[in-house]
Amino acid sequence: MRLFRRLDERRRARRRAEDADLDALLALVAESLGYAPVFSRDGSAMLLTGPRTVTVRLAGLRREAARRPREDWPALASEHLSRTLAGVAEALDVCDFAQARPLLRTRVLLAADLAAAGIPDPSRVVGRYLNDELVELLTVGYGARVRPVRPEEVFCWPVTPGEALDIAVGNALADERLTPAPLDLGGVTVTKLTGYTASAAAHLRGLDSYLAVPRDGVLVALPYPGQLVAYPVDGLNVVRAIERMRLYAHRVYTDHPEGLSPQVYWWRSGRLVRIPAEFARTGERRVKLVVSPPPEFARLLSAMANRRSA
Repeated sequence: MRLFRRLDERRRARRRAEDADLDALLALVAESLGYAPVFSRDGSAMLLTGPRTVTVRLAGLRREAARRPREDWPALASEHLSRTLAGVAEALDVCDFAQARPLLRTRVLLAADLAAAGIPDPSRVVGRYLNDELVELLTVGYGARVRPVRPEEVFCWPVTPGEALDIAVGNALADERLTPAPLDLGGVTVTKLTGYTASAAAHLRGLDSYLAVPRDGVLVALPYPGQLVAYPVDGLNVVRAIERMRLYAHRVYTDHPEGLSPQVYWWRSGRLVRIPAEFARTGERRVKLVVSPPPEFARLLSAMANRRSA
């Protein structure tokens, strides 16, 4: 028992030393911004007095600092204070879950496009992978002031990051109902779902409210954030649908200023799997589309063929 007590005391002492180092950084940043800092007794907040009087919540920041190397702390402290002060100008304290909750949404991006979207370090945002290439980010704000939520902000909340993402998806679904319309793609009729926000991908979770979703799922394309194209996987005609949807997604993705993805995916049981379909040159001027279904989808096609022949 004494050994455990001694170890616990050492951890607390180390934790107090780390908190003191972080507090020193926060004080330096606050003073450089023209504010005098005063820390609460339990270290959960800091009162800034200066051009305004601002309370800065620190619980989430301390949790994020504990996960990261010390060389990251100066940037963490600076970003946290700068964003908190900017939020005061907008009358929004993102660390206050009651304020942030109705403003939570999701945005889907290609992982390869995160840097171009102003997110050079994915560890500084909150999100989850829908598959190997698409990331669903947690955002907060309204209108032109939407931005990704940072880990130190979500760590202030009484919910986990995963729960916060689910709440954001629910908000997006409640925001608007996408407008469905049939779209003929060279003999294949798909359902085109279009909305005014950038959260069309959130409606993957509610596709059954727009079209009949069979047991084997749905083919989907996400050419830009406000559009989702769907086709039910209910027969061998899905092979032709993949080709037509891939051509359509490529064209819209290329032409739209906010193109999301030119690919076709298979949505089933909450999983999104890319169906590789790439353009290959067969001659000097001829290009064909080569579809390489993943093993699970290939087995499904084989089962469909067997059922049809039987």
